[in-house]
Amino acid sequence: MKTDIEIAQEAVMEPIGRVAAKLGIREEDLEYYGKYKAKLSEEFLKSLQDRPDGKLILVTAINPTPAGEGKTTTSVGLGQAFGQLGKKAVVALREPSLGPCFGMKGGAAGGGYAQVVPMEDINLHFTGDFHAITAANNLLAALIDNHIQQGNELKIDTRQIVWKRCEDMNDRALRNVVVGLGSKADGFVREDHFVITVASEIMAILCLAENLKDLKERLGRIIVAYNYEGEPVTAGDLHGVGAMAALLKDAMKPNLTQTLEHTPALIHGGPFANIAHGCNSVRATRAAMKLADYCITEAGFGADLGAEKFFDIKCRIAHLKPDAVVLVATVRALKYNGGADKSDLAAENMDALKKGIVNLEKHIENLHKYGAPIIVALNSFVTDTREEIEFVKQFCQERDCEFALSQVWEKGGQGGVALAQKVLDTLEHKESRFRLLYEDGLSLEEKVRRIATEIYGAGDVSFSPAAAKQLKKLQEMGFGSLPVCMAKNPYSLSDDPKRLGRPEGFTLTVRDAYVSAGAGFVVALTGDVVTMPGLPKAPAAYRIDVDDNGMVTGLF
Repeated sequence: MKTDIEIAQEAVMEPIGRVAAKLGIREEDLEYYGKYKAKLSEEFLKSLQDRPDGKLILVTAINPTPAGEGKTTTSVGLGQAFGQLGKKAVVALREPSLGPCFGMKGGAAGGGYAQVVPMEDINLHFTGDFHAITAANNLLAALIDNHIQQGNELKIDTRQIVWKRCEDMNDRALRNVVVGLGSKADGFVREDHFVITVASEIMAILCLAENLKDLKERLGRIIVAYNYEGEPVTAGDLHGVGAMAALLKDAMKPNLTQTLEHTPALIHGGPFANIAHGCNSVRATRAAMKLADYCITEAGFGADLGAEKFFDIKCRIAHLKPDAVVLVATVRALKYNGGADKSDLAAENMDALKKGIVNLEKHIENLHKYGAPIIVALNSFVTDTREEIEFVKQFCQERDCEFALSQVWEKGGQGGVALAQKVLDTLEHKESRFRLLYEDGLSLEEKVRRIATEIYGAGDVSFSPAAAKQLKKLQEMGFGSLPVCMAKNPYSLSDDPKRLGRPEGFTLTVRDAYVSAGAGFVVALTGDVVTMPGLPKAPAAYRIDVDDNGMVTGLF
């Protein structure tokens, strides 16, 4: 059986100009990054504003398991299936982070015969967007320390510097560091921290900004520290906005690539859904909706994180309305949720499936609360039995969900035709009555409780003294109307990653909170989730190599 990277490397790609021409994009509208990648120009993006919108389809999933769910693969395969049916579709995805590529999760370019290509480029440096975000983030960090070194006119309290440096790599040793060691000329000694680049507020800002003007306004609102009087100090106060925007001006432009079947794909931005809002950029999603009749996008991890944030943060801020939601599940993952051992998932196990399907049930119930019609896509494995598939199908249909078997990993677009037809039928016959989970006017604590009880199934929320104090302070500072971005482990509906299935009545613990004033949301940290991952005992980096001809191996 061929690996994902082998399939991708054997693909015959079309020059990106030819892919763009399918969407009516001219050569002069592109900024080329080699033969198979290009950015859309600012002038072209502005020209799209008056075009009508195509349908917006969100792809999400049940909670991730070691068995795999295939959300990105399904997104890509669905786009290819629309092409098989003669429909004009664009896939809008996030860019992969280098951290997971060299860690344990792998890349984010799809899999099998449903991939975006060039796979190696997309999973590695791509067009340099993440490097630009890292540079802008760390420029701001450098400006903070330099301001203190040069006399500290803003009277920054060095015990209350909240801006962290970032690096797009899993490196636990950087979570807590001390900077400024050495002589007096080397800076002021203080504790500092690193987050992974995808958790940087600048990543969130890039993904939510409408244009360069909006980008600069958001950058200026970033709170980097507090002064001795407890008042916020912003990036605007440090005069860093112009320089950061200069670093980000090209990164703001969506990237055009293609799938294995030459379906256009816009890949842009990449915040993680367990520690940020988990969606690709508003600019890419909007451009895809203007360029095609169908925009297929995804949100990170399970629907409790990615979909909730797509709805309550991205759709709220950008005034988007999804027309349908595809919820991806696998028989293997459901059996794992039902207690089956990872080594036994290939064997038929109706008892485990019946126990574990409650995870799918909860996600269906949650998505119904937002009012968009749902199609469950069962990502097929050769080990799935007829009885298992029929059980899941009937379960979904009894809960007012359409159902389709997806075979896109094995068959590409042709394997997603049944799913695409079900999505098209849903769009034609079921109206989206999209609504948000909570109103802006609720307090921050009430918003956290609403998400915890309505989406996660918690019975109560426990706020640590630090979290309660911080939320109260943010409310008093005027941030109470912002949406809440929950930082939570992705593997369980609860804040305990080991509680699989559908935990109920548990107490969710919120340990801290802070505001991303530029992005426009308040982050609530739950459980022991961290914003700088570490590498596993045997990281994926051990298997990645490049031969004498420049051929990369080991990516997945």
